[in-house]
Amino acid sequence: MSPFLFWIFAVFTVIFGAAVILNRNPVASALSLVVSFLGLSALFMSLDAFFVGIIQVLVYAGAVMVLFLFIIMLLDIRAEERRQINWLAAVGGLGVAVILLIQICVVIRHFQSARSTFSSLARSTTDDVWNIGRLLFTNYNLPFQIIGVLVLVATIGVVLLSRREPR
Repeated sequence: MSPFLFWIFAVFTVIFGAAVILNRNPVASALSLVVSFLGLSALFMSLDAFFVGIIQVLVYAGAVMVLFLFIIMLLDIRAEERRQINWLAAVGGLGVAVILLIQICVVIRHFQSARSTFSSLARSTTDDVWNIGRLLFTNYNLPFQIIGVLVLVATIGVVLLSRREPR
């Protein structure tokens, strides 16, 4: 992957990761988390870790987000949006983040290996993704499809269970 695409996906991931924290609406925050997961998956793909990239999308952007969606739907979103920002906690969190960033910069400056580039990894002769995909869709096709249906049913169940009756 070209450095340009790497920086695009890295900035994309960081911006939407910050949006997870900064959004006042929990649904928008969860959607920002999904987009951040997709950017992270693209970064894994750029490192030729295709299996980890696909699992990032399937497990985190799929199954874990169903759980988050269930929790968010059970919350009272209007009460969350009306709640005031705790400025003392926000300033304290920003201070801790700045201290952490300074500490990381100091460690990188004093750690010689952190400033050097690493050589490329040797290419594998076998394709792990092809082997795993072949195994999933031959020997484990039925359990794989059942898991997909379970995630779909869980998503529909979340929406139906969290629906509020009109007053």
